[in-house]
Amino acid sequence: MASFPISVALVLFTLLCLSMEAAATEYIYHFCSDTATFTPNSTYQSNLYQLFSSLSSNSTRQDGFYNNTVGRNASDSVYGLFLCRGDLTVQDCQACVASATQDLTQKYCPVAQEAIIYYEECMLRYSYRYFFSTMITAPSINQPNRHNISDPVRFNQLLTETMSGLITQVANDGTSDKKFATKAASFTGSQILYTLEQCTPDISSSDCSTCIQTAIALQSKCCGGLQGVRVMLPSCRIRYEMYQFYRTLNIAPTPTPIPAILPPSPSPSSQNSGKRKISSLGIILSIVAATVVLLVMGFYLLRRARTAVQYQIAACAAANDVSTVEKLDDSLQFDLATIEAATNNFLEDNKLGTGGFGEVYKGVLPNGEEIAVKRLSRTSRQGNEEFKNEIVLVAKLQHRNLVRLLGFCFEGEEKILVYEFVRNKSLDKFICDPEKQRLLDWATRYNIIGGIARGILYLHEDSRLKIIHRDLKASNILLDEDMNPKIADFGISKIFEVDQTQGNTSRIIGTYGYMAPEYATYGRFSAKSDVYSFGVLIFEILSGKTNSSFYQIENAEDLNSYAWKLWKDGRPLELLDPSLGDSYSSNEVMRCIHIGLSCVQENPADRPTMTSILLMLNSYSMTLQVPQEPASVLKRRAEPSMPINEPEPNQPSSNSMQWSVNGQTITELDPR
Repeated sequence: MASFPISVALVLFTLLCLSMEAAATEYIYHFCSDTATFTPNSTYQSNLYQLFSSLSSNSTRQDGFYNNTVGRNASDSVYGLFLCRGDLTVQDCQACVASATQDLTQKYCPVAQEAIIYYEECMLRYSYRYFFSTMITAPSINQPNRHNISDPVRFNQLLTETMSGLITQVANDGTSDKKFATKAASFTGSQILYTLEQCTPDISSSDCSTCIQTAIALQSKCCGGLQGVRVMLPSCRIRYEMYQFYRTLNIAPTPTPIPAILPPSPSPSSQNSGKRKISSLGIILSIVAATVVLLVMGFYLLRRARTAVQYQIAACAAANDVSTVEKLDDSLQFDLATIEAATNNFLEDNKLGTGGFGEVYKGVLPNGEEIAVKRLSRTSRQGNEEFKNEIVLVAKLQHRNLVRLLGFCFEGEEKILVYEFVRNKSLDKFICDPEKQRLLDWATRYNIIGGIARGILYLHEDSRLKIIHRDLKASNILLDEDMNPKIADFGISKIFEVDQTQGNTSRIIGTYGYMAPEYATYGRFSAKSDVYSFGVLIFEILSGKTNSSFYQIENAEDLNSYAWKLWKDGRPLELLDPSLGDSYSSNEVMRCIHIGLSCVQENPADRPTMTSILLMLNSYSMTLQVPQEPASVLKRRAEPSMPINEPEPNQPSSNSMQWSVNGQTITELDPR
């Protein structure tokens, strides 16, 4: 009997070894830049290996996705991300990311400034150019299964229906917010079609849908009538096969045990013999169970050790002993002396603006990079570690329509945020200046509206933190060199310990005229509060007037009421800025006015989500609901069912809101 557990252990060990080999990553393809290269031992190389270290250390994330930026200077910053297939275990994802960093540095792209590598299990990409939250469909790779399918016409019809039906699930639901989904469909009695679709979680739902549709079009063009194919793009992937190539995520319920039929009671002698047999069997089973547990633990530890050793060898050899263990928060931290030198010791001439959370200064780093420095007021109750943790989280919110947070500084009583410097002035400066209004042609205004919508959608639904801005206004929309909008101050409330999901608060953070009535009056906020502010912004962009400077026209008390009156009277195009002349699309203008009126409805439930707003902006076939009369801050209705909260400790009451005389929380004198 003693040999039985040993033989079982040997069999189990063999199976575990085989499974360990099967878990090896399956390389598909890679692309390297031939023109953009870096010099060995350069700052860019050091930043690249810091990035690889960060990606590797975060490859144990449950969502299988992570992006990060390393470098303070635009000339040597490196941006990178990885995406693991949504059904993989944490260990498989970790092994694939380790293989990717090793292969890129040692085998495929040793000096390339941008590259992407595809495996069946994961994708890893890095670049010297910012690409986060942007749908990208090139370079792409397709890898077909060369076996033909029987009855290709019926098969292609089934494939199209299955793939198309999966898009909505991937884009809007997915599995655990991974933007990942699988589906099986019966082709014949013995053949089943298995499909998989996945997007990088940082892109919007609409961009995810577009990316998947692009991949499906590539698959149809190259590989119709074949038994399987992979199509991989930087922002998404699809695959189908006639065998199950992915893990089943749903665990089947445990079957109900069938009641056993009890045998007759044994005699005393047979009872003793049975007890001896049961005792021996129990000992054997215990030994087997202990052996299995030890083998599994050993396999897991061996695999983790092997992955760690592989990565460390690759990183050390490629980096020429450059340290890659610096933490993200350290890479974001500036010392006070550097900030004081950059701003000329916070010289008054360098001040860009003053607001409720502090003052903003322009600065220039020793390498010539321009920055915007926000010197926070000393009202935050957080300690340095809590403050730093919040900054690190907010710094991970990266989108082309958000102002990028470069880092922070805290020394003594000073708490400072460092942002990228956006050269053009804020949106309100263009709206208020008759000369600069002419730079805002219709195409530019429509692009600004869409860009703001994409940025807010990212904060509400696609970012890790689910931020509600709560102070969305024209002076917090900055414009880059190409007049693309970048939303500023989106993480300030979180840094100052204000809840960012929804609820009631007595600390009102916002600007009169942009705030939804339920927020301004009762302190009740949600994502729909930002939707209301977005509606006001639409009217400002269309009319060339700010809500705060709007005076009564035709018995309308604010821009919302004025837009509604024109809409109701059948002359909505009169809302348009006269400087546009006739150079605009009437269909796009009408759609924007319709969306704006929907956003400023009094009942938050009647306002659309940012996802719906983007669909309305991009789809002319979508039917819009007829809006009702908008809310007016001058005609607030009583809401007895909604209690007014008592002030929070150490915070001003709702009667002492952070408003200045002109109603602006932050008055920016110059662009940041």
